[in-house]
Amino acid sequence: MSAADFDISPDGPDANPIFAAELRPHRSLSPGGFALMMLIVAAICISNAYFYYHLGAWPVAIFFFLDVALLYVAFKLSYRAGRAREEVVVRRTGLEVRKIAPNGRERQHVYNPFWAKFIVERHSEIGITSMRIMGEGYQSTIGSFLSPEDRESFAKAFSAALAKAKR
Repeated sequence: MSAADFDISPDGPDANPIFAAELRPHRSLSPGGFALMMLIVAAICISNAYFYYHLGAWPVAIFFFLDVALLYVAFKLSYRAGRAREEVVVRRTGLEVRKIAPNGRERQHVYNPFWAKFIVERHSEIGITSMRIMGEGYQSTIGSFLSPEDRESFAKAFSAALAKAKR
């Protein structure tokens, strides 16, 4: 995700959003890269399992196959978690935060932009550690899975859009 992923539209009717962003977790390994990595790991583990099996240490061979299976499951769970996303839309009449879990379950919070507060917590060395929207007795944490650079970019664009909605 980059700053270009954020859309700050010019003023228009209330139906048009001032700001709309879809936040997704970053996955650095493509499906092709995953297949290649699994192929290399499986080849190494199978060759080691074969070696230890012929030495008579067959229980060790079982653990090599278990390593491959556990690595496969761990990456599949990571890719499943990567299906989560957050949609943030700022309009003059409302601020909507929609969170979609990896299993497809949705949660939506709607705030009045005039009462909403955007709270950014920073650490001197890391940068932004968390971002929250508070208002009307509710709060939503947003962008928790973003990288520090993406958090900075989002916070800047979102703050500008929220200020514009309040004007």
